[in-house]
Amino acid sequence: MMDFLVSYGGVIVALAGAFLAVSLSGIGSAAGVGLAGEAATGVVVEEPEKFVQSLILQLLPGTQGLYGFVIGLLVILQVAPGMSLQEGFRIFVSCLPVGFVGWKSAVCQAKVSAAGMNILAKNPDHFFKGVIYAVMVETYAILAFVVSIMLLFTTSI
Repeated sequence: MMDFLVSYGGVIVALAGAFLAVSLSGIGSAAGVGLAGEAATGVVVEEPEKFVQSLILQLLPGTQGLYGFVIGLLVILQVAPGMSLQEGFRIFVSCLPVGFVGWKSAVCQAKVSAAGMNILAKNPDHFFKGVIYAVMVETYAILAFVVSIMLLFTTSI
């Protein structure tokens, strides 16, 4: 068992990090796009001409999943046979910011996007105010994405 961990432990731990980055941010985005989509249908059923604006608000929580996906791809490109356990853990930890912040921020952004649908429904001239509110939540996902990239390309601990 110890030989297995020495030979493959780094690869397994690094890939577990990629799994978390992609899965957690993807789960958050899927839930977020779904929640915002539910709110969008309420607007579009009454006013079909507002489809494009509601789609913009619905798609915003989906970006976190893309950030996690990019980190997952970057990890897969770095994984190599014989990778040390220390290197695997470094990569694993690099994946955590985008995974966890992506998950939570996508769900929070969906709630703001759903509330923005109310602006679209009642006062469409102020639609972009709802977009700006939702984008403010995105800021934290972007910061986590940048930190994950920086950690991923830091070679010393």
